[in-house]
Amino acid sequence: MTTVHHSRPRRWARRAVAVVALATLGLGTWALVLEPSRLVVRRHTLSLPGWPRSVAPLSVALVSDLHVGAPFVDAAAIARLRATIDELRPDVILLAGDLVVGHEPLATELSPAEAAATLTGWTAPLGVYAVLGNHDWWTDGEATTQALTDAGVRVLENEAVRLERAGGAVYVVGLADAWTRTPDAARALAGVPDGVPVIAFTHNPDVFPELPARFSVVLAGHTHGGQVALPLLGRPVVPSKYRQRYAVGHVVEDDRHLFVTTGVGTSVFPVRFGVPPEVVLLTLTAPSDTTPP
Repeated sequence: MTTVHHSRPRRWARRAVAVVALATLGLGTWALVLEPSRLVVRRHTLSLPGWPRSVAPLSVALVSDLHVGAPFVDAAAIARLRATIDELRPDVILLAGDLVVGHEPLATELSPAEAAATLTGWTAPLGVYAVLGNHDWWTDGEATTQALTDAGVRVLENEAVRLERAGGAVYVVGLADAWTRTPDAARALAGVPDGVPVIAFTHNPDVFPELPARFSVVLAGHTHGGQVALPLLGRPVVPSKYRQRYAVGHVVEDDRHLFVTTGVGTSVFPVRFGVPPEVVLLTLTAPSDTTPP
């Protein structure tokens, strides 16, 4: 009688299971611990058609979705974020909403005052400005506005501020959140003179197609870049009616410019994969005089 030995196939099967288990553990550790605790700096120069060549470029630190109290976003993490921004030396800091974490699993729920206190002392030569996001309003928009104001951050809702630059003024417009309030571009632009560059920032990028071409650029957050970006599959979950169209980064449509940051904290699930937390340094400038041959 012939005996059939199965030891080699079994060894290979055990090794395959071990490899899969280790890979799963590694990916899980990366997505649940390592990547959410990272902070990367993205630098982009945007040449904007509505920016006169006579007006000096403007450097903007764009930060969104802090969700203070989310996993890996405690006071120490905010202090590191501030140190990173200080090293970048932007002209202005724009906070694009969702300061608070809201009711999230594994999060430390903080009051708006406690969350905003971590921003005390943030400065930039031309100021620090914020708009509120959906989580801020779901928690307590009025209290969040007051807390940010107490921390030295000016909150804008459908209003503009004038920034002085060499060669002329630049206006920054803060637009209300699209999910919880009513963005009103006409109201915000009412006191803005013609011919000057206008930067709009808001929480949710879904308003972009509805905004007038008067804005030189629109800056936003909210999407978190989907928090997960998979090879071939892309970003399975993006909180936008446009899905991946405005998920992340620089978008140009009909010569109109949008930039969406992936933000700092997490929402719903404390996971990031292929989409690390970020602070974005934007240099906004006029188109180059150089034309292609």
